[in-house]
Amino acid sequence: MGIHFGGDYNPEQWPEEVWAEDLKLMKAAHVTMVTAGIFSWAKVEPRPGQWDFDWFDRVMDGLAGAGIAVCLATMTASPPPWLSHAHPGILPEGPDGQRRWPGGRQHYCPSSPVYRAHAVRLVEQLATRYAGHPALAMWHVGNEYGCHTRQCFCEVSAEDFRRWLRERYGSVEALNAAWSTAFWSQGYGTFDEVLPPRTAPTFPNPAQQLDYWRFGDEALRACYLAEKEVLTRLTPEVPVTTNLMPQHKPVDAFAWAPHMDAMALDFYQDPHAPDDHIRAGYVFDLMRSARSGQPWLLLEQAPSAVNWRPRNGPKPPGAMRLWSWQAVAQGADAVLYFQWRQSLGGAEKFHSAMLPHGGTDTRIFREVATLGRELASVPDIEGSRSRAEVALLADWHSWWAVELDSKPSTALDHSRIALDHYRPLFEAGVACDVVPPQRELSGYRLVVVPNLYLLTAADAERLAAYVRGGGRLLVSFFSGIVDAHDRVHPGGYPAPLRELLGLRVEEFWPLEAGRTVGIGDGDYAGRADLWSEALDLEGAEALARFTDGDLAGRPALTRHSYGQGTVWYVGTRPEPALMRALLDDVREAAGAAPVLPGLPAGVQATVREGASGRYVFLLNHGASAVEVDLPEPLYDALAAADGPARTPVGRITLAARGVAVLTDG
Repeated sequence: MGIHFGGDYNPEQWPEEVWAEDLKLMKAAHVTMVTAGIFSWAKVEPRPGQWDFDWFDRVMDGLAGAGIAVCLATMTASPPPWLSHAHPGILPEGPDGQRRWPGGRQHYCPSSPVYRAHAVRLVEQLATRYAGHPALAMWHVGNEYGCHTRQCFCEVSAEDFRRWLRERYGSVEALNAAWSTAFWSQGYGTFDEVLPPRTAPTFPNPAQQLDYWRFGDEALRACYLAEKEVLTRLTPEVPVTTNLMPQHKPVDAFAWAPHMDAMALDFYQDPHAPDDHIRAGYVFDLMRSARSGQPWLLLEQAPSAVNWRPRNGPKPPGAMRLWSWQAVAQGADAVLYFQWRQSLGGAEKFHSAMLPHGGTDTRIFREVATLGRELASVPDIEGSRSRAEVALLADWHSWWAVELDSKPSTALDHSRIALDHYRPLFEAGVACDVVPPQRELSGYRLVVVPNLYLLTAADAERLAAYVRGGGRLLVSFFSGIVDAHDRVHPGGYPAPLRELLGLRVEEFWPLEAGRTVGIGDGDYAGRADLWSEALDLEGAEALARFTDGDLAGRPALTRHSYGQGTVWYVGTRPEPALMRALLDDVREAAGAAPVLPGLPAGVQATVREGASGRYVFLLNHGASAVEVDLPEPLYDALAAADGPARTPVGRITLAARGVAVLTDG
C-alpha cells in the first residue's frame, strides 16, 4: 500500500461540478487518502433527525472509483447551530462563568449528555450507512480534542466532576486528605459541596486544579470512547483514531494511546522559527513511542502558510518536502494536509492548501505533486520501525502540576524544558524515545528525566531499579518533589530520589528573569539561568560548582554511582552548549551512539527497518549544502533508475533543505 498521501477533503464547500475536477487533480498529485467529513454535521443533519447523506454518498463513491481511501470523520467536531439553539446547556463555560457561544467551532461541553447523545446518534447513522463501503479505510473521531474547549466549568461539568471524584476517592474523607483541605479551612462535608476550580479571590486549591486537569482529559476521552464504541461494534474491521495536537496540555497522549488503533497528529511547523524541526522531532518521537514504536499518521500539516499565527509566513521552497520527510523518517506512515482545496470563505480562507487559490500553476501544487510521487516510489517503507537506545521521560500529570500557581517560580515551562533536554540528543544524531515513567526502561542504555516534579513512590523505585541494574540516568532540577496529589514527599527534597541521587536539595533558589549564574571549577564551564538549588552531597560527587551568585562554591552538576549504574543530577538550567557537552559525556558513558557518526551540523539521520530491509534517512535542516560520508555504501531509494543497474554510493551531497532516502536492498 505504501505511505498514504493526501489531505482533508471538504466538498460541501464547493458546488458538485467541482468534485470531478478534484478527483482528477488528486490523481495527478498522487493522493492515496483523504480525511472527509470533519465539519459536515450541519450538512448531513440540517434539522434534528432529518438526514441527508445522498450528497455524501456521491462523494464516497467518487473517491472509491478513483482508488482513493477515506479516513472518514465522525462529523462531531462542530455541532450545527440548531443543536445549541435547542439545547443551550451544551455550550461550555470558562472558569469565570462566561459562556462560550456558537459561531466558531468546538462549542460544546465535553460532559454534556445531550451533546454526547446527539453525537452518538450521528455516528450510528454514519457507521450503519458506510460499513463495507470500498472507500472506507479508517475512522477519524472528532477533531483536535481540547483545541478550543480545553475544560468546561459549567454546572453540567460540576456534576460530572463530582461523579468522577466519588469514583476516584470513594469517600469525602479520602478527598479531604488528598486535597489537603485542612489548609485554608477547605474541608468538605459532602461531595455536593465541591465545585470546579472556578475563578477565586486567590490561588485555588492546587490538588483540586490538578484533579480537574485529569478530569478534563477523561471527559474529552469519554466523548471519543462513546463514538468509538459505536464504530467498533458496527465496523469492527476498520481501525479508529483521532488527531492529537503537539505538546497539547489538555490531552494526555499516553493515556489515549491504548484506545487508538494508530497514533495520529496534526503538526504545523513555523517557518519563522529556525529550529522548529527540533520541536517536531520531539513530538514525532513521542507519537512513535506512545504505542511502543508502531508507525503513526501525520493527519494535518500546512503545504505553506497557516492563518492563525500573528504573522503567517509561507514555507520557503523545499521546506514542506523536508519537514514531510522528517515525519516519515521518524515513523509516520501517512503524510496528509489541511486541506485539499483552499477555501474561498470562512476563518481559514488564507490557510494554504494542496490546491491553492491560484490553481495548479503554483509552486505549492508542484511541490505537493512532486512529494506525492516521491512517497509513492518507496512503498516498502510502510510498516517499518525505528529503535532507540535513549529514552526521555514525559508525564502529563507532572506537567499539569508543575505549571500550577504558587510555586517557587512560575517560569517553569514544561514544553520548553523538555526541549532543553531533547535538543542535545537530536543535534548529536541520537535516536530517542519519549515515554511515560511507567514504561519498562531496562532496554535503554540511557534515560533522561527533565523536571519530573510529580513523581510517585512506585515510579521513583522504577528509576532506582533501572540504575541498580546498570542503567545510566540523568535527572534535572525540581524532580521528585510531590506525590500524585501535589503533596510534598516528606523527608527532605527530593525524598523519593535522595538515596538514588546521593544528595539533598536544602533549598530552591530560582533566578529572576534575565539573570544568569556561572558554572565551572570542573570539567564543565559556562552559564545557566532560570533555576538553581542549594545542594548538599550525600555520596554524590560534584562535577561542577556555581562560580558566582548566592550559591557560589556549591555543587551545580553531580554524579553518583548507585548499584551497578550511574546517575547524574543537574541542579540548574545550563546554557545549550554546556548542556550538550554534559549529555555528550553522559551518552558516551552509557554507550549510546549516534545513528551515523560524524554528521555535519544541521543534518538529521534516522533509520527505519522492516521486512523489506533498512532505510536510512538524511535530512539537511541547514541553509547550506553539505557532504555526508556513509559508513557503508547504500542505494539511493529516490533515484529515478532502479533494478540491478543501481550503483551504491558512499558519499551523499545534500542541498540546503535536502533529503536523501537510502536503502541497503
